[in-house]
Amino acid sequence: MKNFNLALVALTALGGVALAAGSASAAPMSVNGLQSESGVTQVRMMHGDRMMMKKRMMRKQMMKRRMIKKRMMNRGM
Repeated sequence: MKNFNLALVALTALGGVALAAGSASAAPMSVNGLQSESGVTQVRMMHGDRMMMKKRMMRKQMMKRRMIKKRMMNRGM
């Protein structure tokens, strides 16, 4: 019974968080071009921004590969 009550409280808390987070969504604009929230600004990702993100992701992958390779070499077999 104690676990059931804990699960119910956790589910209620997560539901409340989901409803609160809905107001700050990045939803597309409505059909008539007006948004319900005036505090949300729509921006387009430019080519330079996309390339910067791609470069950052590739650098992270490279560092991860390097770390795994180092770990494999230093296993001490």
